[in-house]
Amino acid sequence: MAYTLPQLSYAYDALEPHFDAMTMEIHHSKHHQTYVNNANAIVETLPEAYQTLSAEELIARIAELPADKQTPVRNNVGGHANHTLFWQILKTGTTLSGSLKAAIERDFGSVEAFQAEFEKAAQTRFGSGWAWLVLENGKLKVVSTANQDSPLMGAAIAGCSGTPLLTLDVWEHAYYLKYQNRRPDYIKAFWHVANWDEAQRRFDAASK
Repeated sequence: MAYTLPQLSYAYDALEPHFDAMTMEIHHSKHHQTYVNNANAIVETLPEAYQTLSAEELIARIAELPADKQTPVRNNVGGHANHTLFWQILKTGTTLSGSLKAAIERDFGSVEAFQAEFEKAAQTRFGSGWAWLVLENGKLKVVSTANQDSPLMGAAIAGCSGTPLLTLDVWEHAYYLKYQNRRPDYIKAFWHVANWDEAQRRFDAASK
């Protein structure tokens, strides 16, 4: 399976003023495209049975791969999978409600407590990485991963596990043009563009 750069369902300036158009364009068309190119190159070298898997399916089975293939898959197929989800989880004008809101209140005590925990995970992730809201064994939790690791890779590799519902990229290329060293401001801005409709859809699918 040859991976391709996913088309966005919105214009690069659609998330202004929270996420700026220039960052979105460079992040999507340059950074993500590089992950796609590198992912395709490494997948071509894998055993044939793994070449037909989606990016998410492949990183979920990364422990099965030959040892010398795991790191490039982790970095590049992980980067493609993570960014593909990230674009889907961005949208203005959605509202947290329904069963996902109820589950957040159940597992974190309140929406505000969840947001504080998510912001802390994003802010304290040293260097580059991601913050996540995941569902595991029927319970929601906030985790973070380094570099292009994903909870789908499992705890032995990524340090955490679960089905991703929401994620925030905290690599500097995701925010530096607008926010410079003010990562906390970027994290706060995320709540204005978090796509709760997509998070709810993923929650429903993972809860079945």
